[in-house]
Amino acid sequence: MKNKLTMYGVGDIALYRDDLDSAFAHVADTFRNADLAFCQLEAVLSDTGDLSSCTRMGCSSYPALAGAIKRAGFDVVSFASNHALDYGRTAFYDTLDNLQNAGLYLTGAGRNEEEARKYPVIDVKGTKVAVLGYNSILPQGFWAEEARPGCNPARGITAYVPVEHDQPGTPVRIYTFPHPDDLKHMLEDIAEAKKQADLVIVSIHWGIHFKEAVLADYQRFYAHFAIDGGADLVLGHHAHILKPIEVYHGKVIFYSLGNFAMEEVTNMLKDQKAKGQDMKTSKSHQEMAAISDAFKTTTRCFPMDCYLTMAARWEVEDGRISKVSFVPAYLPEDCNPYFCPPEDPRFDEIVAYMRKITEAEGLSTQYTLSEDGREILIS
Repeated sequence: MKNKLTMYGVGDIALYRDDLDSAFAHVADTFRNADLAFCQLEAVLSDTGDLSSCTRMGCSSYPALAGAIKRAGFDVVSFASNHALDYGRTAFYDTLDNLQNAGLYLTGAGRNEEEARKYPVIDVKGTKVAVLGYNSILPQGFWAEEARPGCNPARGITAYVPVEHDQPGTPVRIYTFPHPDDLKHMLEDIAEAKKQADLVIVSIHWGIHFKEAVLADYQRFYAHFAIDGGADLVLGHHAHILKPIEVYHGKVIFYSLGNFAMEEVTNMLKDQKAKGQDMKTSKSHQEMAAISDAFKTTTRCFPMDCYLTMAARWEVEDGRISKVSFVPAYLPEDCNPYFCPPEDPRFDEIVAYMRKITEAEGLSTQYTLSEDGREILIS
């Protein structure tokens, strides 16, 4: 018998403040006491580099953030981010080095394709856990090739099919599919990981950001293929809002864990300086904001549902996942996330939001209050 374990996973982290540890003041004890904790790094961690010509909105932070993430209790970090090469190759290399020098396991990015496809296999009290990282949100040149640094790709292919093929200029249906090469590599990696580990966790940076509930077709394809290929859990991120959770063949897919420790856009001072203007007034930001009407009514920098968040939580017994749940959390105006106690109105708000968006996407996932009332069981 292997040890009973508790593990957590959260979404995007990008901080710019001077006191980086302060952002984790309310949550660090939970992650430090966990047997394994995962997060997605959104920002480049480097003092060098110029803004890439492919970058629409830069996202960077201090090299010291790597240490703060480690001190907060995280063990493994995905740097498969659409911002990974915002400041060029040297800053990208700096980020890889800073994460590894802080004692963090890295997944989803590397100095070439071979390195980007590598993943850590972590011995957690006798249970071996592989964490594979992929990225679907890729500016040109941001995915790794045989002699090019970048992210481990899970690209999507988009097809626009006219509703009325004989009527030019009329609406189209949008279909998306996994890139065949990337899907093949993912399935090869999962199969190899299954030989090395008891648990295989797949992390993917993907989806339609800021658009409530909506999942792209390619996400479901990748997730289902991953589980059919042997993955035990899928952790999604990038959308900056929570997205539905699916149970497929008994395995759980978190399509988006949302923002976790994310600073407001107006605090991205280094990136604003690099761009030469206030991020919020830039054409790039305005084009992005047009995706969601929620930008029109927000009282903060992001739509208000961007501040509803969670931590995925799973228990492992004898090398297998025995229970999956989520712990509701909130990102207040000081951008220091906290876990919502049951008496906090945000707790019920987040659960209601998850039920609404899950139903909107036609999924039958059930959310049930745990016995202690502090987490939501997924079935």
